[in-house]
Amino acid sequence: MTVIEARGLRKAFGTTIALDSVNLRVEEGRIVGLIGPNGAGKSTALNAILGLTSYQGELRVLGRDPWTERDQLMRDVCFIADVAVLPRWMRVSQALEYMAGVHPRFDRAKAKGFLAKTDIRQPSKIRELSKGMVTQLHLALVMAIDARLLVLDEPTLGLDILYRKQFYDSLLNDYFDRSRTIVVTTHQVEDVQHVLTDLIFINHGRIVLDCGMEEFESRYLEVAVRPEQIAAARALQPIHERQVLGRSTLLFDHVDRQQLAALGEVRTPSIADLFVALMGNQAGEAQGAAR
Repeated sequence: MTVIEARGLRKAFGTTIALDSVNLRVEEGRIVGLIGPNGAGKSTALNAILGLTSYQGELRVLGRDPWTERDQLMRDVCFIADVAVLPRWMRVSQALEYMAGVHPRFDRAKAKGFLAKTDIRQPSKIRELSKGMVTQLHLALVMAIDARLLVLDEPTLGLDILYRKQFYDSLLNDYFDRSRTIVVTTHQVEDVQHVLTDLIFINHGRIVLDCGMEEFESRYLEVAVRPEQIAAARALQPIHERQVLGRSTLLFDHVDRQQLAALGEVRTPSIADLFVALMGNQAGEAQGAAR
């Protein structure tokens, strides 16, 4: 089943084009990373998917138009923003009671089960919790809703590495199954590489890359090239080159692994390295067009 489908999705704020003819398709049971620099259009795309902003073009989420059918859509969609918006005066127990009263698919017992794995106590006020604990509470409330689509916008922003790991471990082990779909945006891409099934790069409102992680791992290869093989490596037209500890590391697209193995040590690049390579290429192309 297709969970999100966009065709020619466009959004402009005055003369600024936030989304520029975006075509997008997300299938059920996938964990999709939407990666892009600041101002790339990520938040605008999420807001359109959540029915929080109008748009031009076609967009269907779980078969519904999110702008005109948002009330019905929100029964099947949950959202965690980069800033927790839980009322600071509220107690944890009151947050559980409130959720049970406003959302028909909230399971209070399940939320309590998630909280039992943390140091959060129900009598505590939210203002007494650390930032990491507020994020854990937010996740427990969301995971206790039987939603079909979960949207995460920088969910671990400002958290230390321990809390970030716990967050994604909980997401995978306690929430995700093949009937749920997750869309996550983050600048901490190293945290999500092992989690994702699909990868989307967006820049200047346009999709730069859209592929599954299996394709990513087979298509892109990085080589720490031996000095005597630099000329031969460059002849294969790498998409990016950088220096690491005085050694040239080249990134290739659709080049045979055995052919590259003769040049040096071959490995799968990180998402961050591929992102830098593709964004750098786009910037170079833009500069060339402007000259």
